[in-house]
Amino acid sequence: MLSRNDILKWNYGAHSLPQILACISAASFHLPVGIVVGYSAILIPQLEAEDSEIPVTKDQTSWIASLAVLVVPVVALFSGYLVDSIGRLNTIRIACIPYIIGWILIATANNITMLFIGRFLTGFAIAMGPSPAIVYITEVARPDLRGSLICMGPSMTSLGMLFIYIKGALLHWRTVAWIGIGYCVIPLVMMLLWAPESPVWLVSKGKTEQALKAYKFLARAETEEGLAEKQLAAAEKEHNSKKTVGKEPFIFVKLYRGFQKPTGYKPLFILIMMFFFQQYAGIYITIFYAVTFFEEIKSGLDPYISTIMIGTIRMLIGLLTSALLKRFGRRPLCMFSGLGMTLMLSISGYYTYLIHTGQMEKSFVPVICILLYMTLSVIGLMSIPWTMSAELFPLEIRGVAQGSTVSIAHVIMFSALQMYRRLSDALGGSYGVHWFFGGMSFLSVIFVYIFLPETHKKMLSEIQDYFEHNTVYILSKKKPTTQTPATVNNSTAVTTNNNENNV
Repeated sequence: MLSRNDILKWNYGAHSLPQILACISAASFHLPVGIVVGYSAILIPQLEAEDSEIPVTKDQTSWIASLAVLVVPVVALFSGYLVDSIGRLNTIRIACIPYIIGWILIATANNITMLFIGRFLTGFAIAMGPSPAIVYITEVARPDLRGSLICMGPSMTSLGMLFIYIKGALLHWRTVAWIGIGYCVIPLVMMLLWAPESPVWLVSKGKTEQALKAYKFLARAETEEGLAEKQLAAAEKEHNSKKTVGKEPFIFVKLYRGFQKPTGYKPLFILIMMFFFQQYAGIYITIFYAVTFFEEIKSGLDPYISTIMIGTIRMLIGLLTSALLKRFGRRPLCMFSGLGMTLMLSISGYYTYLIHTGQMEKSFVPVICILLYMTLSVIGLMSIPWTMSAELFPLEIRGVAQGSTVSIAHVIMFSALQMYRRLSDALGGSYGVHWFFGGMSFLSVIFVYIFLPETHKKMLSEIQDYFEHNTVYILSKKKPTTQTPATVNNSTAVTTNNNENNV
């Protein structure tokens, strides 16, 4: 028999269902993002094969891997503007257009140039899809659900990569490209059915009637009468208190002014450093070059099988990360992740060294260690910087600041992807690459311990208050307390406060 607490917990979850469905719908565009990200891993080895239709050099393969990322720094800034001007969900919808054109070019390519252009265009999905989804979830989800729902995005990216890895082991790269077109239909249908535009954004544009409809749609499972009207009133009050008098400044002026404030430049510094450690710890290199990466280890295990295992683990652990973020904070997960990655890469580097120097013929130990390394990366250093890229910034610059941060993150990613094919020679072999990645993982732990603030279950206003008065986390005099379960269980208060602090 269910206890009273069980019933309350069930009702609480049921009341959250519209928000959850709306956020998952927005996050579902991460699925085609995963298709784009994982495609180079199966395309490059097929192009490097002796019977390839389009022969390629090592330098050309580095461009195939990185061109999808190269588009992001410029387009992410533009998408930040679109997020604030035409809305969160409309920006995601627009991303489908270049995505489809890019896949058609890849599928019909008869030379390397068409492949380059196709990869560049599919990169628009990476640039224009995840950022609006993160902003949308930040504004729609309750504080206690925000981190977990944002993590649904990376989980869907991992699912997309798993699909690609499996198809790459079974199908020709042209067939996989044609299939890739269909993946953008899923988020379009889900957003049409379950996701209204962000009511916070609608209020900021003076569209109060549409905002009220959105609040009613999201609160349709709530039992409190007039909740949507209360949320709208709170959102309008908060918006009016922050509204500037006179003409809205040009977007770059607005961004410049925002980054001059502690609430702008402090989170920007933290996020840039987090993305730097993320990329140079090898997390995305092993995604874009998965099959090639395992071929260079020479473990004796089929590299396609290893890649599929990586995709499966990344997806499953991505789902687990959502639960972990509900229970633990960002800081402990990041530090645990970094330390575990350091250990696994150190061991894999040692065994790879023994294989390459002839002291050992073959060993599955490096593959096992890399699988564990990727598992640990997903629960911390891979996922958390993306989840924090919107929640750390104030509303007045949230869209463009998040877009700018994502832009910088992909510049760093591009440099890492371009560097990888030369890194092995520079460091004496793939074992040197493993040790280099391990060293960067350890440095990330030190940085997180010193600088990264805890945002778990924090209201967005608490996060802004922290940056106003603190820079080094371990020296901060006052660390805002995490909300208690009692506070979170008051759905009316939480929902109202969430909207107040997201406006």
